[in-house]
Amino acid sequence: MFHDVERRFTMGLGREMEGCGQCVKYLLFIANFLILLGGFTVLVVGVWTVVDKSEFEKLLGTDLYVSSAYILIATGVLVSLVAFLGCLGAVKEIRCMLLTYFIILLVLFVVLLVGGILGYVFNERVEDTITTTMMGELDSYSTRQSIKDAWDAAQLRMECCGVDRPSDWRGRVIPMPSSCCPPGTALPCTEEYAYRVGCKTRIKQFVKDHAVVLGGVGVGIACIMLLGMIFAISLFKMIE
Repeated sequence: MFHDVERRFTMGLGREMEGCGQCVKYLLFIANFLILLGGFTVLVVGVWTVVDKSEFEKLLGTDLYVSSAYILIATGVLVSLVAFLGCLGAVKEIRCMLLTYFIILLVLFVVLLVGGILGYVFNERVEDTITTTMMGELDSYSTRQSIKDAWDAAQLRMECCGVDRPSDWRGRVIPMPSSCCPPGTALPCTEEYAYRVGCKTRIKQFVKDHAVVLGGVGVGIACIMLLGMIFAISLFKMIE
């Protein structure tokens, strides 16, 4: 009689574990689907950031912003590939594959979290670095082509002039850069017809907006990956 009770208890526990295992398996599938979408999102955001900053990168004064974008690009590609590994491990119920998936996801989680944090850190440092760099690069406009191109791109695209105001160019470049005036303005460009807003304000807002997106996407996907790790290690322990 005792053995019969024990056998029934074991069978009930087995059915319960089997049901939990199936539930965890499906949750892992959902988590991996979200991770896959997140990987593509991170990749797109990273590429968008790198491409969008290229015109006036020289005026940013730091590569922290760009570094976080490259981290997200690399991580986005790897995350998309690893999501497939997680799905395969769940379907086949292969313990070593699930463990490998967990370890890789843990590494990517840390990297992605760092990339997101870098985006937020740069968001806080952006004003000091941009102000110092832009003021220093005003004098290089006439001597360095890369700086000239960066200033012209920023002023034309953002419809701004100088660092804080058009008068920043006074005594530095004669005549004032034509990019300070709207297209079609009679040359030479003068302060009277130049854009009234300084480029520091426009670039600062531009970079802050991008940094918020970078940080938000990085931290958000990292949280989804954390769920994937939890489900993967749970399923790993349930598989005999």
